[in-house]
This record gives sequence, C-alpha cells and structure tokens, in this order.
Amino acid sequence: MGTGPGRVLVWFYGVFTVAAASRSIVEVVRGFDRAPLAYSLSAVAAVVYGFITYSLVRGGERARRAALVCCAAELLGVLVVGAWTLAEPSAFPDSTVWSDFGMGYLFIPVILPVTGMIWLRRAKRA
Repeated sequence: MGTGPGRVLVWFYGVFTVAAASRSIVEVVRGFDRAPLAYSLSAVAAVVYGFITYSLVRGGERARRAALVCCAAELLGVLVVGAWTLAEPSAFPDSTVWSDFGMGYLFIPVILPVTGMIWLRRAKRA
C-alpha cells in the first residue's frame, strides 16, 4: 500500500498528522477556553491522520480495511464540520483543520480521504 503512488499518500497523511497535531497543541496551550470545540476537532483530525498514516505504512489486509474505514470517517468529518462552519460560523470562533471543507489547507482535507479510499480500493485488487 505504501509503494508507488501510495508513498505520496503516506507522505501527505504524515504531513497532515504533524500539521494537525502541532496546530492543536499550540491552540490548547494558548487558550483552550477560547474555542474548545474547534481545538478539540483539530486534535481529532490529528489522531485520524496519524492512524491512517500508520495503517498505510503497516500494510496488510486488516490495516488496509482499517485505513479505508478511517478515510470514510475522515471524509464524513470534513463534510460535516465544513457544512457546520458555513451554516453556523458562531460555533467556531477559531477555525479547525476541517473548517470550510479544508479551505485553509487548499482543500486537501476533503481531497485526501477521497484519494485515499480510491487508492485503498485499488490496493485490494493488487
């Protein structure tokens, strides 16, 4: 799973793990009470990205299935949080990784799980 184009996917998930984890740590330290929902969602995104990265690197059928489920959950999270931030901006005094469908991250948070699910489905056939 982590070979060929899968390496690019592993790289992106690794970068997003570090980015989301760093962001959430800084946000929590600087003032968790200012936007606890947004900061908690950034931490959740970091955990999801980390698990997907680990699963892609680990390989094997169980890891592939676990990564596929996590990619689907990630996509659902991005869509729900993205719609929520547009529908009720007051709920998010500060943005999250998934705010506005990942606009602050060039929409990669919404593209990445789709790409991951496609790759993981192809990896099953290989």
